[in-house]
Amino acid sequence: MERMNVNPTRMMLTSLKKRLKTATRGHKLMKDKRDELMKEFLELARENGRLRSEVERGLQRVYNHFSLASAIMSHEVMQESLMFPKQGINISVETKNIMSVNVPIFDFKTTAEDPTDIYPYGFARTSGELDSAIDAMSSILPKLLDLAAKEKEVALLAAELEKTRRRVNALEYVMIPRLQVTIRYIAMKLDENERGNQTRLMKVKDMMLKEAIEERREKMS
Repeated sequence: MERMNVNPTRMMLTSLKKRLKTATRGHKLMKDKRDELMKEFLELARENGRLRSEVERGLQRVYNHFSLASAIMSHEVMQESLMFPKQGINISVETKNIMSVNVPIFDFKTTAEDPTDIYPYGFARTSGELDSAIDAMSSILPKLLDLAAKEKEVALLAAELEKTRRRVNALEYVMIPRLQVTIRYIAMKLDENERGNQTRLMKVKDMMLKEAIEERREKMS
């Protein structure tokens, strides 16, 4: 691992040790967040898969009823019956926070006072299969909205999980090793300087001792 380009001083060593401590603590927190996100993501993915299967089965029933109604009724009558929907919905969107990720929650209210008032036609010219199709479509709507919210939640959590994973890897394999290598380098350089200073001091001490001995000999002679 390539070390950082810094001056090997004690002040820098202290600063890098603080940064290493902060990076190590941050790495642990990010790993914990990554693990929790993974747990949430897997649970949500299983729930999303179950809900998608239910919605697909419900839509298949809707398509089957519409197909039978189309076979029984004429195209003109079918178009005329469905031209002016009787029931509408107003969708509201709220959010909830999951591991610092804001995910949507969809809710809806029908525009008509009676939510069961869903048939925009009379029953004289229409088929019972069309009634079943409209009823099945009305029943599947809450699950469709729930599935849409779950799909968006899965996408947002997946993006946050990937971002957190990259940060964990950057700390674990780049930042922390570089700090450790640089700290060892500075500590080694400071030790070398310390040994060099001690050697010079010992040499100066020997020179001073030698000079003192010579002066003493001159005085005695």
